[in-house]
Amino acid sequence: MSCWPYIQSDLYRYTGKVSLYLFLKHLARNKSFKYSFWLRLARHQNWLVRTIAKCFHRHLSGKYLLEIPVSTDIGYGLYIGHHMCVVINETAKIGNNVNLSQFTTIGSNEGNAAVIGDNVYIGPSVCLVENVQIGNDVTIGAGSVVTRDIPPQATVAGVPAKVLNFNNAGRYVQNRWPLKSA
Repeated sequence: MSCWPYIQSDLYRYTGKVSLYLFLKHLARNKSFKYSFWLRLARHQNWLVRTIAKCFHRHLSGKYLLEIPVSTDIGYGLYIGHHMCVVINETAKIGNNVNLSQFTTIGSNEGNAAVIGDNVYIGPSVCLVENVQIGNDVTIGAGSVVTRDIPPQATVAGVPAKVLNFNNAGRYVQNRWPLKSA
């Protein structure tokens, strides 16, 4: 599978459009997009491109304190809100059009990490602990610790995270990459 549609979808999440000009501009100036570009390219089929991309990915991981393994299953339209301090376990599964904020941790000490649905906003300083299931169109408030599954279209917050309501969840996910129906 080609990595270019993923790169285009990530660019679309930042800009709402896809063009060569915007691609070059964001690759040069937007640290979050630059990181996701090299992350996506590190899965390229060509071994030389993949090897070079892994080197850039490793360099930027240390520079920006972002630890997202290349092997992590990530859908279309990844948006990293700030280019600092995100740690994701390689067994996590991240859906389409997901926003990751600064100081997000998706981890697991045993077994698999979280499975995150589509159109999910994860606020700053959120921890998703172990194998929790996050539904589609969910908003997770800042500083939350998620230890249980979250149903679709919920807004949650707190330690441990509790459902606050089902009103307008996922509203912070802007410029959603259009997904084709299966």
